[in-house]
Amino acid sequence: MTQAFVVGQMTVKNQEKWAEYRSQVLATLLPFGGELVFRGEQVNAFSGVCPHPDIVVIRFPSLDAAEGWHGSAAYQRLIPLRQQAADVVLVTYAA
Repeated sequence: MTQAFVVGQMTVKNQEKWAEYRSQVLATLLPFGGELVFRGEQVNAFSGVCPHPDIVVIRFPSLDAAEGWHGSAAYQRLIPLRQQAADVVLVTYAA
């Protein structure tokens, strides 16, 4: 089975709303086997320019699980809050 990784790059616009979003998103991952691999802040770009200073990487057991999570009612309810809180690019990778 192919694992999937969802990589989010973000620029936080509202710290309070971002904290609220972060406090709720983990519960949406668990039913799909999602786990937080790491969160971090950009230190240096060795090549090119990354438009967002923060990153999150989430691992799922399969592409179907990642897609199920993103399309789930629980996560869809959080998207308006996420959009208020930060500019985010979410990309799925298979490994």
